[in-house]
Amino acid sequence: MDADHAIGLWREGERRLAAADPADRPALERVTDALVLELRRRLGGTFTAQELATMYSVQGTDWAYELATRVAPGNPGAWDMTTVAGAAFARYLREASDYAGGRRIRPE
Repeated sequence: MDADHAIGLWREGERRLAAADPADRPALERVTDALVLELRRRLGGTFTAQELATMYSVQGTDWAYELATRVAPGNPGAWDMTTVAGAAFARYLREASDYAGGRRIRPE
């Protein structure tokens, strides 16, 4: 998957999280935070936006769903992968070596 396409999907997750029902927001945030930690564990070290996008397309989000159901077992709304996985990947993207200021850094 192209990184730019993936970034668009992840930003949509951030928008959905920001617009979530305030009653669901704490559970959504807990799940998103747990997913970011798991991304850090899985990808670790230095990575690029394309490497993160490749991980997203190859590994999918089944692992994220399993983690979400453990973190927020009583809140099925927090299992929405479009929202929580998208937001988590968008947050973790900020740590990519070729991403700064809200955009990818492209070599000249």
